[in-house]
Amino acid sequence: MSASHPRLIFIANLWTLVEHPSAGAEWPLEQKFQTIKDAGFHGVNWRAGAQINQLLKKFGFRFSGMFDFPCDTRLERLISEQMEADAETINVQLGDHDTPTEEAIRLTLQLMEESDRQNANVHLETHRNTATETPEKAWAIADGYRKATGKVLRMNLDFSHLAVVKHLAPNEFSPRLLERPELLQNGNLIHCRPFNGHHCQVPVTDGRGGLTREFRDYLPFVEDTFRCWLAGPRPHNELWVVPELGPVVSGYGVSTWPPPWEDAIVAKQELEKVWNKVLRNA
Repeated sequence: MSASHPRLIFIANLWTLVEHPSAGAEWPLEQKFQTIKDAGFHGVNWRAGAQINQLLKKFGFRFSGMFDFPCDTRLERLISEQMEADAETINVQLGDHDTPTEEAIRLTLQLMEESDRQNANVHLETHRNTATETPEKAWAIADGYRKATGKVLRMNLDFSHLAVVKHLAPNEFSPRLLERPELLQNGNLIHCRPFNGHHCQVPVTDGRGGLTREFRDYLPFVEDTFRCWLAGPRPHNELWVVPELGPVVSGYGVSTWPPPWEDAIVAKQELEKVWNKVLRNA
């Protein structure tokens, strides 16, 4: 490829560092930022706020904002709060598990209209216990949005949730999860939580210095995902990747696994290898 190579932007979710290194001795926020910088991440994902905004400037980080919609705060303010922190991507979880599809489409139209008005790069995330908790629900919202606007919806396809819903084996990941490539290609934000068809999150390392079998089974899907995104319009010529591993307190992590933050660092390294491989073969 030429000098206009697309870039991979690694974003650390502060959620991964909850109760790190332990529940009784969790690091203060500034120490977390320093650790993220030392690990080579380009920025952080979290909700904007006074301390977050201050530390973003101090560490020179890029920012991926987030919020749930709807909630008690007005939509205009939800977006503007993230934009005031210079959010270049914003992740949104929409509705609840029982939000009717027509209502979800109406909310999506409202969300994206305000996003466009504020020039915000909002992405709708696929996630359990939201209006996008299954492929069928998510695709229906995307189809309704396109019918109403003629546009492809920007989505953050967190495939870990969809894989568990569909109970997929590793050889089914790519054909089943990449069935709507335009939805992946139209955005530039993705959560790369390692998963299999039974677990929304699997450990990256085995505690003995190696990668787990489950993580190695996941990597070919990552390769196909990167290749799929690169074949599209490549918005902003950057793909923002969050190696998102949830902490034990969230229920994603398990107390006998390696610490999620340490696994997130290894995941970042392995994802970067896959990205470079795909670029070399492009």
